[in-house]
Formats: sequence, structure tokens, C-alpha cells
Amino acid sequence: MHENRPDTGVDTDTDPATPAPLVDQPVDVEVTDRATVYEGAVWDVVSETFHLPEAGGTLTRDVLAHTGAVAVAAIDEEDRILLIRQYRHPIRMRDWEIPAGLRDVAGEEPAVTAARELGEEADLRAAEWHTLADMYTTPGGSTEVIRIYLARDVTDLPPAQRTQREGEERGIVLRWTPLAEAVDAVLTGRIGNATACLAILHADRARARGWTDLRPVDAPWPGDRD
Repeated sequence: MHENRPDTGVDTDTDPATPAPLVDQPVDVEVTDRATVYEGAVWDVVSETFHLPEAGGTLTRDVLAHTGAVAVAAIDEEDRILLIRQYRHPIRMRDWEIPAGLRDVAGEEPAVTAARELGEEADLRAAEWHTLADMYTTPGGSTEVIRIYLARDVTDLPPAQRTQREGEERGIVLRWTPLAEAVDAVLTGRIGNATACLAILHADRARARGWTDLRPVDAPWPGDRD
């Protein structure tokens, strides 16, 4: 027996025999109004009113409009992952992360941004790159997408190509950590940075598969409809 449900014009039931594809589904909603309610140095907050069929009308949501970001899981010849520790003021903590940065250079390909961040934050470069994982950090409130790249065949940058770090980055601590140790730190809650956790677990899984079936470095950006 089925409950009486409002007719939204959208089929929300799933036949257990033919479940919906296990893939995120882009949706072109009709945005009827959009206004910037806060303009920040790094990101803005916008208010959008849109029509959503299953909601039976229009909704208004405040959205953090984010440029997107990239991160790098750098793995050395001993299958160790590079972790960096730095201070993060919002959480009042020096947390363990992986090299990462905003996509804040107009026209720069995300893989190029990732390589630049690896150099700036860790004084490293890599000869082999793949797409490791993608993450919507806060899909209920932010447009931010982070792509995590896998970087292998890693070497030190020549001293002349290294960056003078500023601000919180002056206190960066580098640590090459065996993947098994890093996984244990994630599973026991000793590392809480979401990007680092996802990178560590994906990298460990990729290593178990012999580094095969990796996505190409130029895989379509999440949400692209091309």
C-alpha cells in the first residue's frame, strides 16, 4: 500500500529491480533570481531563487560561491604519501593535510594549478600525474569542488625555483608517511582534514590495485556537461 503523495511531476520512486545509476546527476534548474549578499576576498555569498519540480514550487537558498580548488596526493618510490601540517585559524588547529590551493588564476588548467601548489607548498615536482578523486566539500551550501591529483615520480625542485612562503605557510611541516600509517591515522580519527582523508584512502586503494585503472590527469571537471 502506498501513501498519498503530492503530484510533483517528478518520479521519485526507485524500482528495486532497476535501481537508479550510482552516479551524481547534473540538473539544470531554472534560476529566477540571483543576488550577491556578501562579497569576500576569496569567495562570495549569493542568494538564489529557483524552481525545483519535486519541491512543488520555488525555493531560495544562500550559496557560498567558491572558485574550486585542487589538492595533491604525492607518493614517493617507497609508497609514502606527503603530508603537510599547518595552522588553520577557523578550527584553531595545526592539522595534517596534503598540498592544496584555490583555482584562483584565471584560465589556468587545474592540473597546472596542482603542480604549482606542489612546488609552492612542498618544493617538489612530479613527472607522473593522474586524477585520483573529486569531492563536493559542502553540497548543501557551497559550490566548492576539490579535485585531488595523484602525483608520482616526485623529485625536489632546484633551490632557484622554490617559493618563499608567507603567512601560515611559513610554519608548514613536511612529513613523508607510509600509506598504512596514514590510513590508520584516518581510521582512528587522528587526522580530520576531509581532503587528506579522502586522498589517503584513495591512494591506498590505488596502490592495492597496482596503480592501474587510474583516471587521466585531464578527466572532465566534476559537473561539466561537455
